[in-house]
Amino acid sequence: MANIFLDTNYFIGLIQKKIKIKQLLDFHKLFISPLSVHIWAYIGKEKIPSKKLNEFLETFYFVNFDKDILEKSLKGPTNDFEDNVQLHSALLVNCQIFLTLDKQLLKMAYFGQTEIKQNIQD
Repeated sequence: MANIFLDTNYFIGLIQKKIKIKQLLDFHKLFISPLSVHIWAYIGKEKIPSKKLNEFLETFYFVNFDKDILEKSLKGPTNDFEDNVQLHSALLVNCQIFLTLDKQLLKMAYFGQTEIKQNIQD
């Protein structure tokens, strides 16, 4: 079983059912940042409370977004704050894999010991 962190774009793909979640859930522990939920609720104009969203969120483990993550994210490794929050969150919980659809992040290939991939099969 691997710890897998889902970037916001990947998380939103799961919500919108553009990405299938079953293969991930069968063998892995899935982590997200609360920031991803905030972004989805904002851009998706999600009405709160949402029983459907709450049930979906039970699938995931959450990484605390605290001052330590904030300070590290303000320093890099990219010039995109939100990407940095996601990357540092994955490191905090020792994720082996970081799933994203972001082409710039995919070019990095690794952040620390965390492999950056588009698909679990890559």
